[in-house]
Amino acid sequence: MPLSFFVVSLHSEKKVKQNSMNFIEELEWRGMIHTMMPGTKEQLEKEMTVAYVGIDPTADSLHIGHLVGVMMLRHFQQAGHKPIALIGGATGMIGDPSGKSAERNLLDEAALRHNQECIKEQLSRFLDFESDAPNAAELVNNYDWMKGYSFLEFIRDIGKHITVNYMMAKESVKKRLSNDSNVGMSFTEFSYQLLQGYDFMWLNQHKNCKLQMGGSDQWGNITTGTELIRRKTDSEAFALVCPLITKADGGKFGKTESGNVWLDRRYTSPYKFCQFWLNVSDADAEKYIKIFTSISKEEITQLIAAHSEAPHQRILQKRLAQEVTILVHGENHYKAAMEASGILFGNATSEALKKLDEDTLLAVFDGVPQFKVAKSVFDKGVKAIELLVDEAPVFPSKGEMRKMVQAGGVSLNKEKIENQELTITTHDLLSGKYLLAQKGKKNYYLLIAEEA
Repeated sequence: MPLSFFVVSLHSEKKVKQNSMNFIEELEWRGMIHTMMPGTKEQLEKEMTVAYVGIDPTADSLHIGHLVGVMMLRHFQQAGHKPIALIGGATGMIGDPSGKSAERNLLDEAALRHNQECIKEQLSRFLDFESDAPNAAELVNNYDWMKGYSFLEFIRDIGKHITVNYMMAKESVKKRLSNDSNVGMSFTEFSYQLLQGYDFMWLNQHKNCKLQMGGSDQWGNITTGTELIRRKTDSEAFALVCPLITKADGGKFGKTESGNVWLDRRYTSPYKFCQFWLNVSDADAEKYIKIFTSISKEEITQLIAAHSEAPHQRILQKRLAQEVTILVHGENHYKAAMEASGILFGNATSEALKKLDEDTLLAVFDGVPQFKVAKSVFDKGVKAIELLVDEAPVFPSKGEMRKMVQAGGVSLNKEKIENQELTITTHDLLSGKYLLAQKGKKNYYLLIAEEA
């Protein structure tokens, strides 16, 4: 055998080992490893390994709670290994008891397929599905191998390998059974860990998948899979889970007053998405910038140091918002979101205001006082002083408005009013419906033109 073969082999082994070290070390310094099965690191050093993360398909968009698992797959692929994203089409029809107090709504196949396509489009911003590289990402749906599997076949082939005692010992099961609400757990939910275990075994047999990753609340389900693979095929499989992400104040990560922070801009505008990251606390920003970006350890260390010297500049939050928003929505939407922020907090021009779409406009001025004005008022034309005193009580009196206009303190759509007799028409409305009034530097009012 030629010497060159051994040289290439040694180089390849060294590269695999280096990549695996990079992956484990990368996750460790980023605070993304809660626990892993013995032998996981050695498996990754041995060869390019296939790993998967399961994703709940009960909506047609991911939310930021999914991003930890997605970032694990991203780092995994960047380290030279092959990631698989599993859409839980079959298990999504059942519901997972882990961390839940009640069963989820069940979906039909058409809805699941729609959700799958939307989720893949979002995942493609994080993972390479299209290249011909051996570690190109794949997306699979467990409904495809479960839909033709009869109940009798399943309990004969799979059920007999895992005892009820083993399943009852899982923390997620014990927690639900001891729940004070007396909701209990249906057999459907109880069987969930067997189905997830079978997913792992199917991927192990058909995709050579040897590792499943997820959140720490999935440890019980994942290890059921490794146990099933060991008992049924007498081969090894591995598990690695990350900690559940929380906020520094103990609150739930990713939840706002209006609900989840979604990756689809139909549900969470790029402006609101960007604002979420800009508004996290200093402690959370230091943690999140490690978890939700691919910025190097050296640069993050520098950013943390710079932030600690001038916390008021919110260096970490700004960079975090930039990285995640560009990754999810692209640079143009990030720039538009920052321009929108400038309208409320900076010295933005009327041109910047007019560029906002309706959703972003409403998001930027969410919470400011609003006044509804009949559209006919603008159709006829109305003097500014009558509009802001009589139609919408921005000012308590015409005298007070005159004084503030003379002092240069009144603006409409970010343009200062020099004459309170200025006539306002439908031509001045933003998106054909809105007018932004500003009194002083910080007091905003949104006038909404409505049909009678």
